Amino acid sequence: MTSTLYLLCSAAPPVFDVAHVIEDAQARGWDVCLGLSPTAAHWVAGSLDGLAALTGHPVRWQYKMPGEPDVWPAADALLFAPATFNSVNAWALGLTDRFVVGVAAEALGKGTPAVAMPCTNAALAAHPQFEQSVAVLRTAGVNVLLGEGGFLPGPAGQDLPDAFPWPTALDAVPLP
Repeated sequence: MTSTLYLLCSAAPPVFDVAHVIEDAQARGWDVCLGLSPTAAHWVAGSLDGLAALTGHPVRWQYKMPGEPDVWPAADALLFAPATFNSVNAWALGLTDRFVVGVAAEALGKGTPAVAMPCTNAALAAHPQFEQSVAVLRTAGVNVLLGEGGFLPGPAGQDLPDAFPWPTALDAVPLP
């Protein structure tokens, strides 16, 4: 039986590698459902049909209309990566105006195992709210991969991190 992974991505440069990440997750036995922030969906707009074909599920970046059926199977685990400064703070504060943050927030209440790999620069990571948000998510049971063994923020002004540790993020997602 295949387990379902919700892969949620914010708009950060590592999102451009999402097809390879989906393939890696599938090779590990996951049925992947891809959710994107609206900006991330805009960034990969030319690939949305291909990503849907790759996963076998619609790529989502908007909430469904009331009364519409859910088009994804229930999640066995959730990986939010790359999770931007904004997404980490919104998730911790319960600000669910964006689909991916709403799904992530609801996963906490459902007891779905969740892993987050932030992607932000060192200047934003030094903001006091970010540290508090990471602590809130960790207290809620989210495995936040930040620092040694996870994502290490680089200098401000750098558009592309030196390396985004996608394999580490996938390794951290517990198989049911």
